[in-house]
Amino acid sequence: MIEALLQEAGLSVHQLDGIAFGAGPGSFTGLRIACGIAQGLAFAAGLPVAAVGTLECLAEASGESRVLSALDARMGEVYIGAFERGGDGWRPVSEPALCRPEQAPVLPGAWVGCGSGFAVHGGALARRYDGQLCAVRADLFPHAREVAAIGARMLARGEGVDPALAAPLYIRDKVALSVAERAARKVQASSAET
Repeated sequence: MIEALLQEAGLSVHQLDGIAFGAGPGSFTGLRIACGIAQGLAFAAGLPVAAVGTLECLAEASGESRVLSALDARMGEVYIGAFERGGDGWRPVSEPALCRPEQAPVLPGAWVGCGSGFAVHGGALARRYDGQLCAVRADLFPHAREVAAIGARMLARGEGVDPALAAPLYIRDKVALSVAERAARKVQASSAET
């Protein structure tokens, strides 16, 4: 697929300035695959690599200037980060984090909420950011076009790294709840409903 895309653009990998990949947070397997492919291509062609955050990609996709990006992280949690547009890119107001929606970071001012975290945990996030969400775009997902746009800006600023140094952004180190943790969450949920 990569070869077909390059042929369609009339390019070879050696003509590129660098390779960008979606570094995360997100699916462990997906992040490892993206990073591994970027490293392999970049190493073979002697190119730098730009590791682009998926939450920043959501901000880019929104077209807004103050964005609260949230991806469903499963297990009742979200990957969340807040970004403001500035200069030629994004400035993090709240670095990417993993938390339960009701424990999301406190932020000043108004925000546009984006991503699957709002589709799954919209009620809890709306309560947490009571009156601060001027719009919600739960339909947005990180996309390759935003990885490319942000990656190109990073490379132009000299922020590319040696392929050996490229790494996924892992925020979570646990991939499943234990039986006891699932039972405790069910009890909490039924208590909250009453």
